Amino acid sequence: MTAEQKPIGGKIVTKTFLICLFFVVIAGILLVKRFIYGIGAVSNMSDGYPWGIWIAYDVVVGTAFACGGYAVAMLVYVFNKGEYHPLVRPALLASVFGYTLAGVSIFFDIGRYWQAYNLIVPKYSQLNSVMFEVALCVSTYIIVLWIEFMPSFFDWLNKPQLLRTLHKVLFAFIAFGVLLPTMHQSSLGLLVYIAGEKISPLWQTPFLPLLFLITAITMGYSVVIFESVTSSLAFKRDMEIPLLAKLSGFIPPMLGVYLAVRFWDLVGRNSLGLAFTGTLQGNLFLIENILYLIPTIALLSPIKRTNPRWLFISAVSMLLAGGIYRFNTFLVGFDPGPGWHYFPSFSELMITFGMIAIEIMGYTILVKKLPVLPDIKHA
Repeated sequence: MTAEQKPIGGKIVTKTFLICLFFVVIAGILLVKRFIYGIGAVSNMSDGYPWGIWIAYDVVVGTAFACGGYAVAMLVYVFNKGEYHPLVRPALLASVFGYTLAGVSIFFDIGRYWQAYNLIVPKYSQLNSVMFEVALCVSTYIIVLWIEFMPSFFDWLNKPQLLRTLHKVLFAFIAFGVLLPTMHQSSLGLLVYIAGEKISPLWQTPFLPLLFLITAITMGYSVVIFESVTSSLAFKRDMEIPLLAKLSGFIPPMLGVYLAVRFWDLVGRNSLGLAFTGTLQGNLFLIENILYLIPTIALLSPIKRTNPRWLFISAVSMLLAGGIYRFNTFLVGFDPGPGWHYFPSFSELMITFGMIAIEIMGYTILVKKLPVLPDIKHA
């Protein structure tokens, strides 16, 4: 099997595009209200719950969904698995949108958004803060991702000289592109660890940085599989089953390590019994881990790894498991004390849906216009 990247072409404005545009318009109107009247006009966040769905999804979950570029780059450039190179550009594109929109969404969440530049002002920067490290790493990684994706634009513009010049320095950005997510994905776990006893024992553990990093990488592989199968069906392309089958083989051993550490820790702290109390936290913990078991078991089978349906089911299950795990850690498992309650408002949900819709629209436009998706040819 050989492959080269080509634009897939076709109409930009489709029914799916128009549906996404509807959500984008609604989100835009609500954001105008947010920036004029303040965050309280559209959000149910409070002093007890200063982090709502915008942080939990757009940043904590959204950046993990956007780890495809990071996970594939490690395989290709660190472990020298060059056969996965056709997956690099589509994985990078998903990462570019996921991380960029996560960075943009921070401005929705902070009250004094006009003072966000203080992050890089030395006299205001708090170098001992894990939040500072996450913000700085994510901001830098967004720039790195766009630079890593520039070869697609240069190919489209037919600028071989610019492409050759970029390739001379691209190795440095690739190195940063592996280092930065390793730092901030693990630090996202540390960020919630400092909440101490406010986090349920089902999720509060010193192993949070390791667990967040493992799930980020496995979610990265899963989103590459999900994106490949979905785009093949949506754009009527040949499926990349041989590559995806090999890629999916990395998921079970990593999830095996994750589950072993997770349950060993829970048993050691005598906290596993909380999963069977029938509470919302306990039930979501069980759902989360059942979803982890599906890809762990299914992808152990070489036959299922070559089956598009099982690849898709396993990828979706992994993404749901990782997403629920991070929601549980940051919201469901968080208890600030008596009197505090949180459920996202209609406006918060619609703005989040609008961000997802922008990502779908942007992805569709770029894969139709730029050489991103591999043109698979079976020998």
